Amino acid sequence: MLTEAAVTRYLTPLREGGSLPGLVEAADGELYVLKFSGAGQGRKTLVAETVCGLLAARLGLRVPALRALDLDPVIGLGEPDEQVQGLLKGSGGLNLGMGYLAGALGFDPLAYAVEPREAGRVLWFDALVGNVDRSWRNPNLLVHAGELWLIDHGATMIWQHNWPTAAASALRRYDARDHVLAPFAPDLASAEAELAPLVTEDLLTGILAEVPGAWLEGERGFASADEVRRAYVDALLRRADGLSARIDLPEDAPPPAGRRLGLAAARRGRPRARTPR
Repeated sequence: MLTEAAVTRYLTPLREGGSLPGLVEAADGELYVLKFSGAGQGRKTLVAETVCGLLAARLGLRVPALRALDLDPVIGLGEPDEQVQGLLKGSGGLNLGMGYLAGALGFDPLAYAVEPREAGRVLWFDALVGNVDRSWRNPNLLVHAGELWLIDHGATMIWQHNWPTAAASALRRYDARDHVLAPFAPDLASAEAELAPLVTEDLLTGILAEVPGAWLEGERGFASADEVRRAYVDALLRRADGLSARIDLPEDAPPPAGRRLGLAAARRGRPRARTPR
């Protein structure tokens, strides 16, 4: 189970994304980007963020640390913004916090080159979880301390929104033609050889065991939270089998603009600081 801590202070909303996460301080003294159970797709977004964040970490990719944060709705009473107040008041109980990466920069292919091995690992992982939100328009990648970090996995595992179609959805092709790392010659063959053997039933079962039952209970068609956990495990195992053969890359991906224009132009396109949305 994710370790828990209480939210002690709400600091500010982060308005880059539609779900309006907030920067909070927890009882452990750390800052977190809080995803609310009362926002958008609610608890399914929290499940997706948790499963994908833990899975990415187990596969050796960099993601912010995750923690279940207990929110007292009373914290929202003094918030002047009505939308933020509504989120705080409607999200009492367990929510999901992601470690705040102070000073992180939004990924920009003009200014940051990605090696084929790393590009392949990230793209293969995105194909595994069906991430439709890693395009050049919205990379959901940060550069922190000179390294690439993955954030914002709420738009993944779309089969969780229609479980009767999960088996078929797991075998769908993954369209990576618009993926932000497609121009970096991603080495999918080495990524699959390295990562696919790690995606085992034991690994996935352990990851799903960390998802709080409160986010899984009451799912239509399932008698218990454990049955829902099993459904996620089965879908991801099915998805991982022979995955690279179902990934569609652009036939002739142009190099990132930074490589075409040179370092001087890349520096002019230096990205601004941002946080997970």
